[in-house]
Amino acid sequence: MSRNSANGSHLRAIPLGIDTYQHFVAFMRADCQICRSEGFDAMTRIALRYDGREIIATLYVATNPDMLDEDVVGLSDAAWRALGVAPGAVVEVRHPDPVESIHDVRGRMFGKPLDERQLLAIMQDVVAGRYSDIELAAFVATMSTSFDIPESVAMTRAMIAVGDRLSWPQSVVADKHCVGGLPGNRTTMLVVPIVAAAGHLIPKTSSRAITSPAGTADTMEALTRVDLSLAEMRRVVEQEGGCIVWGGNVSLSPADDVLIRVERALDLDGPAQLVASVLSKKAAAGSTHVVIDIPVGPTAKVRTWRDAAALKGLMLAVADEIGLRLRVRRTDGSQ
Repeated sequence: MSRNSANGSHLRAIPLGIDTYQHFVAFMRADCQICRSEGFDAMTRIALRYDGREIIATLYVATNPDMLDEDVVGLSDAAWRALGVAPGAVVEVRHPDPVESIHDVRGRMFGKPLDERQLLAIMQDVVAGRYSDIELAAFVATMSTSFDIPESVAMTRAMIAVGDRLSWPQSVVADKHCVGGLPGNRTTMLVVPIVAAAGHLIPKTSSRAITSPAGTADTMEALTRVDLSLAEMRRVVEQEGGCIVWGGNVSLSPADDVLIRVERALDLDGPAQLVASVLSKKAAAGSTHVVIDIPVGPTAKVRTWRDAAALKGLMLAVADEIGLRLRVRRTDGSQ
């Protein structure tokens, strides 16, 4: 049976074997005592705590009593992994604490710039799963509007701070990135082995698709695994001199991995977010020298040479502040 406490309520947790991608989802019966006493309805955000770990999940309510026992909370695959719970163990279920950083997002929507402290709090809440998809969309949308260099630097540093970070003994650790938006533009798969063969380390992380049908990681996955762990990535780089891995699996910039999911749904990749996304991953991977390609064309992410010049200036300014040697090339993306 379920148990109530002064600070919340408790249920047995079971895995349901439901893949919800990166979404944390919990399932409870509609006639569950805790659903009634706590006022939990479908799509409510609930906090689940176990052995010092906590996640915020979206609640789905089962109206068919045969699906779950009354004293059980079922968890999606992502929620189960994140909570690290043993089958049948008791977890605390309660209302989540208020997300204070969302007030800063609202302020940004009305034109108030965000500083590094505010952006760090936002990124910490994003990584912890405290933001709903609607709140994430609001943040992504407001960061696609007017911005300045200090805010872009602050966002980049905040995204680096909430993830893991690699370091290498070599004085030159190379990397490259193409801003993209062009189908079939897969220079990474040519450049990485060339640079590694020339004797320079190149620990390349790539994203899955954001605004196109397939990203570099998707394309590389047709040939080999890209879902390497951080330890596997380090081992491959030390052995081969380079790698091409999916950045979403190595936690070098976990906030960006969450935001990319929303950006893809909105088909939106604003300059400040783009720069923070790219440079935070380069810095976190331990890169020291980076080449950026900005294709310009009617179907590329950057449509005009003027916009490309502005993006180049922003990238160079942010890179200088976080200690990256950066070279940016604007190229013809008309085909």
